[in-house]
Amino acid sequence: MSLLGTETAFEVLAKAKRLEAQGKDIVHLHIGAPDFLTPPNIVAAGEKALRDGWHKYTPAKGIPELREAVCEDILTHRGAEVSPDDVLIVPGGKPTMFYAIMMFGEPGKEILYPNPGFPIYESLIRWSGATPVPIELLEENGFSFSAQRVLEQITPNTSLLIINTPANPTGGVLPREELDLLVAGLEAHPHVTILCDEIYSRLLYDGEEHVSILQYPEVRDRAIMLDGWSKTYAMTGWRLGYGVWPSTIIDHAERLQINSSSCANAVTQVAAIEALRGPQDAVDAMCAAFDERRLIIHEELNAIPGFSCVMPKGAFYAFPNTSGTGVASRELEERFLNDAGVACLAGTSFGALGEGYMRFSYANSIENIREGLRRVAANLESA
Repeated sequence: MSLLGTETAFEVLAKAKRLEAQGKDIVHLHIGAPDFLTPPNIVAAGEKALRDGWHKYTPAKGIPELREAVCEDILTHRGAEVSPDDVLIVPGGKPTMFYAIMMFGEPGKEILYPNPGFPIYESLIRWSGATPVPIELLEENGFSFSAQRVLEQITPNTSLLIINTPANPTGGVLPREELDLLVAGLEAHPHVTILCDEIYSRLLYDGEEHVSILQYPEVRDRAIMLDGWSKTYAMTGWRLGYGVWPSTIIDHAERLQINSSSCANAVTQVAAIEALRGPQDAVDAMCAAFDERRLIIHEELNAIPGFSCVMPKGAFYAFPNTSGTGVASRELEERFLNDAGVACLAGTSFGALGEGYMRFSYANSIENIREGLRRVAANLESA
C-alpha cells in the first residue's frame, strides 16, 4: 500500500475546507470540476429514472441502450464506428485506467505515461509492480510530446503507452501529425497497447481539433479509449465513465468490473442516455464560458512577476511557469493557500517534471479568478 500515491487536488481541497471552517476566505482554483450544475434535462431524467424503478443492478457492461448511445456519440464527435459490445460503462473515469494498468502492469514490465500528467497514472503503475517511464511534456512544445522520442523509449518490456489529450494539468493538445507519426511507428511494436485518456475531448478552443485513437483502424485491436460524463456534462458527482476496449480483452475488463463494483449506478446510466441524446446547448455554453475564462486567466497569470504562461488549448487548466519567482512549486502551493487564501496545485503534484510550474483551474467564475490571482500577486510582492 505504501506504493500507492494520491491525488493532491483532494488533499488541498481538504486543507482548504479546514481553513474555511476556521473562518478563512479561500478562492478555489485547484479542483478539476466544472463549477456549473448538471443541465436540468439530465437531472430530470435521473429523477424520472428513480420514480420509474431503476433501483436494481444493471448488466456489468452497462445498460445496452446507454452503450448504443455511446457508440452514436463516438460516431458524431470522433468519426469512428465502434460496437456496443466493446463499450464498458464504469463508475467514473478512473476505473478504465485502473483496469488497463492492472491488466498490463506487473514486475518486469514498463508503462509509458505523460509527465507532468494526471498523478493516478504513475501511482497505479508503481502499484502494479511495473516501472513507470515518463513521457516528457515540454512547455516549448505546447506541452505536447515528440512521437519520435516516445517511440525511442519503447523497449521489449513496454506493455502499455498512456496518452492524455486534451491534457491535465497542462491544457495541452496533441496535434494530429504527432499522433499520425506515433501510430505509424507503433507498427514496429505490436506488443504495446495504447490507453488514450480523452475525458476532456469536448473542451477545445481556438478551433483545435480533437484527434482520437479510435480514428486509427491500424491500432484498433490494441487501443483503449477512456471518456465519461464528468467534465463535458458537469456530472463529476454522478460518477460515470466508459471505456472502449479491443474485443479481445473487454471480457477481462468486464471481470475486473464484476470483481470490484459489479456495475455502474443504474439511475446515473439512465440520466447519461439523456445527456448524450438530448440537447447539447448546455455543453456549448459551458465550453464558451471556459473559453472566456481561459483568455482572462492567461492574461492575468502573465501579468504576475516571475510567472509566464503558454495559452492552454483544451480542458480547463492553466499551467504557468513559476521558476522566475525562485520559489519551489510545493512552497508556493503552501504559501498561496495558507497566506493568500488561494487553493492551487504545485506542478510536482503531477510528476517530477512539474517542478517550476503551478496548476490553476479556471473552472470558477471570472470574479473569483481575478480575485485569486490578485491575492497571488500580492503575496509574491510582499515576500
